[in-house]
Amino acid sequence: MASKAIIGLILSLTFSLSCLADAVKLNPSHPAQHIVVKGDTLWGIAAKFLKNPWEWSKVWRHNTQINDPHLIYPGDVISLCFIDGNPMLCIASDQSPPHTDAMLYPHMRIKDANTAIAIIPREDIAPYLNSPKVVNKNELDNAPYIVDFSGEHIVAGAGNEIFVRSILKPEYLAYTTYRPGITYTDPETNEILGYEAQYIADNVILNLGDPATLRITNTKREVRRGDRLMPTSEENAVMNFFPTPPTELIQGSIISVLNGVQEIGQYDIIVLSKGNVDGVKAGHILSIMQNGKLISDPFHKNKNELVKLPDQEAGIALVFRTFERVSYALVMYANKNIRILDKVRTPEQ
Repeated sequence: MASKAIIGLILSLTFSLSCLADAVKLNPSHPAQHIVVKGDTLWGIAAKFLKNPWEWSKVWRHNTQINDPHLIYPGDVISLCFIDGNPMLCIASDQSPPHTDAMLYPHMRIKDANTAIAIIPREDIAPYLNSPKVVNKNELDNAPYIVDFSGEHIVAGAGNEIFVRSILKPEYLAYTTYRPGITYTDPETNEILGYEAQYIADNVILNLGDPATLRITNTKREVRRGDRLMPTSEENAVMNFFPTPPTELIQGSIISVLNGVQEIGQYDIIVLSKGNVDGVKAGHILSIMQNGKLISDPFHKNKNELVKLPDQEAGIALVFRTFERVSYALVMYANKNIRILDKVRTPEQ
């Protein structure tokens, strides 16, 4: 399953506000300081000081104030301050003295890295870092399948044994049960982009063979005959990326939402119609564009001529997991209702 390591970062600035204006834009209503508390995220803190929170990499990378520039903790104080006459964003710990020049020089902090604040709300994406997954049709059709259960069961659950055709090689000891889900298609071309494999259960092998015997160790849904099994992913999600807009123009659509809501809002998980082959990477920031309405114009000489209103920016999405043709993204910010088939694109600079 996904690694539980929590990665945080430090906000710091080493150039004057005039230079800052060329690189990043300050939030006009930024506070004088912010005291980091448990539950904060780096994105949320950056949003207090910066107009574009994903630009934090431009304001932390030259930090020389502390020994480890990758972690911030509850109790740290982020504030505007002056060093050698230059305005800067500075950071101090809860054990530091009041704002003096002394606290701004490198110093050691002994803290557990696991207490550092997260980049984004990890609890919102944790269930989706490894499962479900997006596969091609052959992967599902050719995967081993459950042919029967041990005992008189109509469906199976945790602790039950299942018989699977066929697992003959011993390379993997753990398998995940999946069930075919949504077929993802491109709304522009109707091309099939992939197939959702819904997570059903975790299993361990007891005996190899045809059929092989496995025991269900954990379930999300009831297990049925015909469900497919694939080796349990051992990949660890990489969370130490720097959110950044793509360097090339990417335009796609929201084709699904993973938590079943109709109107999408902050911290919902959306499925995008672009993936690895399109240049989408984990950490990419994309603008969400609400589709402009199609209305009739009663004032035009051609009565009730149809007019499409402009698309409007409705939020920001952060890609955290990619597949060949689609990707998963977390809605970081929403100022309008977001719906399936709304567009996503590289943010305008």
